[in-house]
Amino acid sequence: DPPGGTQEACDFQPRRPRLTRRDTVVLGLSILDEASKARFAEKHGLTFPLLADPDHEVAATYGVWQEKSRYGRTYMGIVRTTYLVGSDGRVVERWDNVKVDGHADAVAAAIR
Repeated sequence: DPPGGTQEACDFQPRRPRLTRRDTVVLGLSILDEASKARFAEKHGLTFPLLADPDHEVAATYGVWQEKSRYGRTYMGIVRTTYLVGSDGRVVERWDNVKVDGHADAVAAAIR
């Protein structure tokens, strides 16, 4: 339950009905397993799908499985990114290095 990811997921939850009316689907993706995603969704009352990517295949395909650094230690991890994908499967907009505050509103505005 990292604070940034938790806040971001929880910020999308109340906007979901409005997004659904616009034929939009909200999905979350994490490299943790399905059981972890189920516990997280239940704990935070999330009703949109949280996808498990424990082998990092989807994250790597979308270019978000990257080398990161913290306190002088280098490791691989997900870089917080949001994609808006059109009904034709093409990426319409991409938000890199997402800052949580206001992000769900920015995505909702882009969908309008």
